[in-house]
Amino acid sequence: MNEQQLFHPVHIGNVKIEGNLFLAPLAGYTDIPFRTLCIEEGANFTFTEMVSAEGLSREGEKTLELMHRAPNEKQYAIQLFMSNTDSLKQALEQLMPFKPEVIDINCGCPVPKVTKTGAGSAMMKTPSLITEVVRTITNEVDIPVSVKFRTGWDAQSENFLAFAQAALDGGASALTLHARTRSQGYAPFADWTKLTELKHYCTSHAYQVPVFGSGDLFAAEDAKRMLLQTGVDGVMFARGAIGNPFIFSQAKAHLEGRPMKEITKAMRVQAILRHLDIMIETYGEKTACTLMRKHTCSYLKGVPNTSTVKQAVVQAVKREHYTEALSPLVDL
Repeated sequence: MNEQQLFHPVHIGNVKIEGNLFLAPLAGYTDIPFRTLCIEEGANFTFTEMVSAEGLSREGEKTLELMHRAPNEKQYAIQLFMSNTDSLKQALEQLMPFKPEVIDINCGCPVPKVTKTGAGSAMMKTPSLITEVVRTITNEVDIPVSVKFRTGWDAQSENFLAFAQAALDGGASALTLHARTRSQGYAPFADWTKLTELKHYCTSHAYQVPVFGSGDLFAAEDAKRMLLQTGVDGVMFARGAIGNPFIFSQAKAHLEGRPMKEITKAMRVQAILRHLDIMIETYGEKTACTLMRKHTCSYLKGVPNTSTVKQAVVQAVKREHYTEALSPLVDL
């Protein structure tokens, strides 16, 4: 792939997405306010937080809330997790009114409370289950299905190619690989050679499905390296986007050979307040101010002389507390 073609549209089934820079699904982070901000900064496609198929089938109010579309979200995916297909058809009945462009299946979450039920990355232990899950969805609804998974449960059972094949057997329209095993969690380094292997496997077996890469994408330069080194069709920013929605506009510029905008302290503060305002609109002031604390610390990570600001933010319960805390950094 030459550098001129690094940023390009992709198709997931019959859905055309204008670019290949995605925001990954992240529990506790990729809610409507954060997705809104990332889209404003250039994210081409976004995913909800993971949604329990079982919770959906029971019509749980909090579960249903996770599926709402952001006002500026022209295209999005709802990510489901489950440990079997028992409640899947009922879950799809609840999901369909939200009309997502894509349904994504989580087979990568390493968190014990998810894996101990047989969901998340525990699904990699039984590849036949992902075939059944994808087939059930594709038989029931006319929405393309993507599958996000890891390289395996642990170093002794790296079965990502067999798992990919099982997903494709069910009719998956896209694959996303987080290039670590479940036992690695989020460290040490992701093994991007596995992305190359997966892309080669799909191409050599004549599968016309896009392969997306995830893992260790913390800067715009990382996106370019991953695309050039592995040949994947697109990248999925996860932790690299937390406190840094600018990563999307920077990555696009970098992939297109344009200079990247420098992110100033003032821009960070502006983004914090913009993020907070959408949070307040979505959740109300008190809840928003509590939820925004972790995001604010991420926005200020690496910015010198901000420890007192972070301490003040951890106590903030009103918007004005945020403006007071942030005022030493920039004129508000």
